[in-house]
Amino acid sequence: MGAKRPEAKLVKAADMMIARRADTRARADFATWKMIAKLNGASSLSAEAQTFLTSYNALLKEMSEGEATEATIREMYKTYYAQMGGGGAPPEVRTGPSEPVTDNVTAFRRPPPVEPKRPAMSAGGKQLPVALIFACLVVVYVGIRYFLR
Repeated sequence: MGAKRPEAKLVKAADMMIARRADTRARADFATWKMIAKLNGASSLSAEAQTFLTSYNALLKEMSEGEATEATIREMYKTYYAQMGGGGAPPEVRTGPSEPVTDNVTAFRRPPPVEPKRPAMSAGGKQLPVALIFACLVVVYVGIRYFLR
């Protein structure tokens, strides 16, 4: 019989799939929550999201933004991995982003109001008033009724 592999190194394929999904979800959720918080909508987030954002803000006081982001995402990943049914300790999925994290989110600004366009003028220069058109339709209707009797 061959030597046994250490249990810590052995990761099932199903657990690795769960780990990838948990990591992807953690990164997407954190980016979304961070954007919502920047747009002053943090009060509408779930209690879990608010807890993670609070821990992120606490980490920002101790370390750089990139390190705080990765630390928060790792905590979210561990939570999601357990929620999705992963067995044991969550495996390492990635070491972190290869390039520095930059935010491209700006505060919401309401666009200036757009005035409605006026309909184009007809070739004659003036449009027929609605009352005149209605009167012409009445005359045509009465004429048709008169001639069909």
